Order: sequence, then structure tokens, then C-alpha cells
Amino acid sequence: MTFDITIPVLNEEATLEKQVKTLHHFLLEHFPDTNQWKIVIADNGSTDHTLEIAKELTEELEAVTFVRVPEKGVGLALKTSWSQSDADIVGYMDLDLATDISHFLEVYKAIAEQEYDLVYGTRLHANSKVINRTVKREIASRIFNLLLKLYLGVQFSDGMCGFKFLRRDLYPQLYKGGAQNDGWFFSTELLTVAEWQKLKIFELPVKWTDDVSSSKVKILPLAKRYLAAMQELKKLKPQHE
Repeated sequence: MTFDITIPVLNEEATLEKQVKTLHHFLLEHFPDTNQWKIVIADNGSTDHTLEIAKELTEELEAVTFVRVPEKGVGLALKTSWSQSDADIVGYMDLDLATDISHFLEVYKAIAEQEYDLVYGTRLHANSKVINRTVKREIASRIFNLLLKLYLGVQFSDGMCGFKFLRRDLYPQLYKGGAQNDGWFFSTELLTVAEWQKLKIFELPVKWTDDVSSSKVKILPLAKRYLAAMQELKKLKPQHE
């Protein structure tokens, strides 16, 4: 099966080249046929040299491409990338590679061989290994995921881990079902709608290392946006039969 890995970026000139080359090397080692895959750098509104570096990487490395989204928004970047894809599998990981990239081999096996529809990484599974995470972010994450369970009635353990992959042919129905947010909440919407639609979901415990120094997350403003987004998404929840 073919696959695209999208990396959403915003003003990442300092680390873009190194991280993309790390991922590229890994994929070449395990999937030597570059016709099978692509790394898609999805730039969503960078104002530094990120776009220029992305263009240079596409010229230097096989199977690396980019999409330019002039407005900010991780969800917008992913939707733009996936809507242009013709791969069998689409998904994304964060540029900091916080989730150990070796887990992608488990992702591929789950979808290509075990016929799962969607795979998501979780930091909250008993078998997950989380390194360097601050107490503040750990508590915020657990509260957020508890709210999802209570308010939206979902069962998945981690709605925000930046490591998700799915069969591309299912993306249109997930979008139609409510996975439409332009921001980070799009990641949660994918899982929520997939669960509502009773898709076959694989929960993947991961090794996850928090790069605290590069984190741009502001917890309180993000929490307010998430709560508002949860309210909008709940309106789309199918009625139980």
C-alpha cells in the first residue's frame, strides 16, 4: 500500500531540515521503493524561511513534497494535504518527532495487513512511555481527555497525540461527519467521528518524548478553543438507535 506522511509546520526554519532528513532516512531504510510513499511538508502560514527550506528539501530528496497553506491552522494544513493525495494511507506526525518514528512500522502493519481503518498513538496507555513531560501538561492532557469521554461519550484514550493514520478512502466520510476543524482540534475530531461511525480503530501505545524547549502550546487559550469546538462537534453526534 502507498502512504503519505504529512508534517504540518509553522515557522520551523531551525529544525525542519534535520527532522525531515531523519524521517526520510528511516523510510528509505524500511520502504526502499520511493514510489510507495511521500513526505508532505504542509506549511500553514510561515513567515520565516520555512517555505524556502521546504522547497530545497523537495529538490534534494526523493519523495519529499510540500503544500502551501497561507492561513494558520494544523487542521487546515492536513485537510489540504489529504484532499490532494492519491495514497492508500494518509496521516501525520509532528515535526519534533516526539512519537518515536519506529512506531510507524506498527501503523503500516495495522492498516495494510490487519485491515484497521485508523491508527492513533496514545500517551495515556499503560504500555506507553512518556519522557520529559511537565506535570502541568500531563494534568491538562488527562483533564481534556476525561472531558471528551464525559461530554462526547467517546472511548479512545488520547485525542491529541500528534500521530494518526487512516485509510484515505475513508477521509471524505470523516470530513462529512464532522472532522472539519481548521486547528488542532481536527486531530480529536478524526477519532471522535471514526468512533461514531464504528470504524475499526487501532490504539497504539507509543514512546513519546516531550521537547519542552520548542513547545508553542499555550494551555489556557487552547483549552477555551477546545471547549467551544467540543460543543460544536456534539451537535453532529448521531442519535443512538
